[in-house]
Amino acid sequence: MKVSMKDGTVKDYKFEEEEGKKAFWHTASHILAQAVKRLYPNAKCAIGPAIKDGFYYDFDFDFEFTAEHLEEVEKEMKKIVKENLQLKHFEMSREEAIKLMADKEEPYKLELIHDLPDEEVLGFYEQGEYLEMCAGPHVTNTNLIKAFSLTSIAGAYWRGSEKNKMLTRIYGVAFPTHKQLEEYLQWREEIKQRDHRRLGKELGLFTMMDEGPGFPFFLPKGMILKNLLIDYWRKLHVREGYEEISTPIMLNRELWETSGHWDHYRENMYTTVIDEMDFAIKPMNCPGAMLVYNMQPHSYRELPIRMAELGLVHRHEKSGVLHGLMRVRSFTQDDAHIFMTQEQISDEIMNVISLIDEVYSKFGFKYHIELSTRPEDSMGSEEDWELATDALKKALDSCGIDYVINEGDGAFYGPKIDFHLEDSMGRTWQCGTIQLDFQLPLRFESEYIGADGEKHRPIMIHRVVLGSIERFIGILIEHFAGKFPLWLAPVQIKILPISDRFIDYATEIMDEFKKHGFRCEVDTRSEKVGYKIREAQLEKIPYMLIVGQKELESREVSVRKRDEGDKGSIGVTEFIDMLKKEME
Repeated sequence: MKVSMKDGTVKDYKFEEEEGKKAFWHTASHILAQAVKRLYPNAKCAIGPAIKDGFYYDFDFDFEFTAEHLEEVEKEMKKIVKENLQLKHFEMSREEAIKLMADKEEPYKLELIHDLPDEEVLGFYEQGEYLEMCAGPHVTNTNLIKAFSLTSIAGAYWRGSEKNKMLTRIYGVAFPTHKQLEEYLQWREEIKQRDHRRLGKELGLFTMMDEGPGFPFFLPKGMILKNLLIDYWRKLHVREGYEEISTPIMLNRELWETSGHWDHYRENMYTTVIDEMDFAIKPMNCPGAMLVYNMQPHSYRELPIRMAELGLVHRHEKSGVLHGLMRVRSFTQDDAHIFMTQEQISDEIMNVISLIDEVYSKFGFKYHIELSTRPEDSMGSEEDWELATDALKKALDSCGIDYVINEGDGAFYGPKIDFHLEDSMGRTWQCGTIQLDFQLPLRFESEYIGADGEKHRPIMIHRVVLGSIERFIGILIEHFAGKFPLWLAPVQIKILPISDRFIDYATEIMDEFKKHGFRCEVDTRSEKVGYKIREAQLEKIPYMLIVGQKELESREVSVRKRDEGDKGSIGVTEFIDMLKKEME
């Protein structure tokens, strides 16, 4: 595939390569814009980049653009592809570009040009009658964009600011072959079926309400799932030598000024006034852990001290980015803060990496690791940052783990290791993180007495395994498509009596299952058993047990397993033993 670069050269790329895919999708966005301008000449063009899963273009229409218009735009795009238009790169002076965009009445392009005062020469691409101010890269001909689909429309503020006009964003995706497009659209449909917001409602796990946008309500079955995760988390942390603490949800401004959050994170914090003093609801748990550490003197013999906290934190997120459990304003962070000597850094980081690996393996997740370095808005000396970053590199190298460097994306107080897990649909999510911090112990004047009898400053690790428990639940819902493994299923067994005559037997069996710790329900409705089975399948219950006259007489149950169907009859005690083995 030939790709035209901004320097005028042409290079060969495969679509599977990142640069090739970017050029391919970027070209598709230009074809989209050209089609829109042909059909609706008064439309104003904003921006149209390639993104992770395709492309989009923002337009300002003088009418209400709806999903019905997409079909006409797609038809026009197909015509443009068949016209075999070459994409030609050329340059234009800033003054010429301003005049051109003014003549074309493109106010958004003019604004972009005016925001580039140092650029005396601007890059453009031409395809047929359509001109686009753009640095590229692009494929060399429209006929390479063989298969595409406009997938959705949405509102988007110009430049992401609520103060600006709402534009219409058209999303799309394109591939070299129709087979690839078809596979992608099937994958996309599967994603829709797995949407945790839909499944969360259908399975009775959680809901969002207008009275609290971004603040999730967990329903009884959702609380079972949440508490199962927390129970699992607690067992692991007791085993690994962590002590659990709980710190207040609200602390005064002075604390947040000491921690640096007031200066570096203020716009994401909820604040209030109590007794004429400023307070903030905590967006992070670490300052509270610092206060707990500083309550009493410590010796090097105590270190490392590992404090774990399931802390409820609040962060102000714009309404436009809220998304089910994935992006909320209130969530439980499975935090831990480890206080240690410099000599203990490598071992402690390796221990945390091992713990995170164990948890992700439990759920069947693959993952990759990124090491994020110092951001522009940061605290501390260059020397401390270099020391912290080198320590993280050393620990990763000692574990023999591959990782990539993510320049400038560290926390404001230290570099970090981020774990990006991959779900069953191939999507990645950033969950676990390990952050090495020299700054907070310094700012809070934390100390320990060393072997030499002198005072020393501890070094601190911030780390989460699940990340946000709410977000992790959202990921699990989509990863398993609501079909949780037996140990995680809120209802593990549903007993289906074929008539009211067998409800007593069903209840007797349910009580026996509950004695052994299983989560079980009886469907007592006066419905046909086939209907009850279909309902239980929609609820994604792992096991359905049908009971009637034959089962009553033999003291057995007829077993149906989710996705596997009828498994035959079995004695209750034997079935319990089978379940216990599966749970293990």
